Amino acid sequence: MKIWIDADACPKPIKELLYRAAERRMIFLTLVANRSLGHPASKWISSIQVAAGADVADQEIVRLLTAGDLVVTADIPLAADTIAKGGHAIDPRGVFFSEDNISERLSVRNFMDDLRSNGVETGGPAAYSSKDKQKFANELDRFLARCR
Repeated sequence: MKIWIDADACPKPIKELLYRAAERRMIFLTLVANRSLGHPASKWISSIQVAAGADVADQEIVRLLTAGDLVVTADIPLAADTIAKGGHAIDPRGVFFSEDNISERLSVRNFMDDLRSNGVETGGPAAYSSKDKQKFANELDRFLARCR
């Protein structure tokens, strides 16, 4: 199993938590972004810089992941593609996407996108909190324990 981070929008505290988890559990972790990202020097941690453009990083993650890999993303279409390819997906707030919930989440996402494209202001997500980080850490630990 490898861990892939959709790194352009991933909160720094989550990346730092993932760096420690990769080292501790000896799991390869790759950050994928359309800009250069620094990360700790480690044989377990690498990064891939892709060209600028909508969904380029997402497409690269889907191209490279294999069944059983974990993708960290808040991007619901990327999570859906990950699940379709046999991978696992979790968002930085600790919500696991699954075959049971991804269709509903895609529908809501598409509905909200339609509203925004028609000029309706829908607001954004709540500010990222320490509670979100803790939920992510707990879910990640549970997932990694199941995988061993």
